[in-house]
Order: sequence, then C-alpha cells, then structure tokens
Amino acid sequence: MSFFISDAWAEAAPAAAAPGLLEFVPLLLIFIVFYFLLIRPQMKRAKEHRKMTEALAKNDEVVTTGGLLGKITRVEETFVMLEIAQGVEVKVQRSAISALMPKGTYKS
Repeated sequence: MSFFISDAWAEAAPAAAAPGLLEFVPLLLIFIVFYFLLIRPQMKRAKEHRKMTEALAKNDEVVTTGGLLGKITRVEETFVMLEIAQGVEVKVQRSAISALMPKGTYKS
C-alpha cells in the first residue's frame, strides 16, 4: 500500500519544559495584591466589629444595620434590648449593631 500513498513522517515534538518557579511568579503576585488590598482590611474590620459588639453595655447609644438609633436597656448573650422611643423596646441581635454613637446622641 505504501506504493500509492507515501508514509507521513511526523517530526518529534519538542519536550515540554518542566514548570519553573518563574511561571508561578505572576500568580503569586496577584495573590499578594488581593491579600493586602481585599482580604486583610476585611479581616481587620470584622475583628474591630466583633470587639465592639462584645463590649456593648447598658446605656450605650447605638445604631443598627437597619438604621435604628437607640439606647441599650438590657444586654444578653446574643441579643440586646434597644429602646428606640420612650416605652418602645426592640430585641436586636448583637451582630446587627453597626456603630456606637457618642453619648447624648439619643434623647428620649
């Protein structure tokens, strides 16, 4: 059969180079940039928020993530009672407290 059709001789493919350290440098640089610009600041904010919610005490004036401004009347393990108007109290999770306000911000 080789009389009518000539045999195709494929050239040998060059050997694949072993992956070196130089090929991983861009990936490593991207990870470092993401860490310092995104991950680290977010972890720092979460740590500060956790510390703030653990230090909540009675008569602290706070703002919730929903925008309610009030004074803490009772502190429980995972919830706080928040007075938002005279005689009106709501039960709010500690994690829903977004910020402490200066004394005197909330006036009954």
